[in-house]
Amino acid sequence: MSKDLLNHVQHIADSLTNPSEPVENEYGDIEGDAFSWLQDALDIEWIVSSDKKTLLGARVLVAFGGPNIWVDTRRMIVEGHWWGDYAEAKFEDNLGIADALNELYNC
Repeated sequence: MSKDLLNHVQHIADSLTNPSEPVENEYGDIEGDAFSWLQDALDIEWIVSSDKKTLLGARVLVAFGGPNIWVDTRRMIVEGHWWGDYAEAKFEDNLGIADALNELYNC
């Protein structure tokens, strides 16, 4: 396993577990909350129950092309892939990503 890949994955997991306080920028927009974090998402894979109404979780693509890194809110892990290497790190959703995704899904 690549140490760089593991460090990148762990950094993302740490930032979700111990997020900075949201702040208002000069335009009045909030930065550092779950919705602003999701604005940088490259893709979202929704994991839904068979009724297609109940959101079970999601996988959010946060890096692509080398390495590929997904944040999985169902399994509560950040997983990274780079060639044949794989790394994962558990996180606690203290930023509220799962709640924000649930709100987006149910819009």
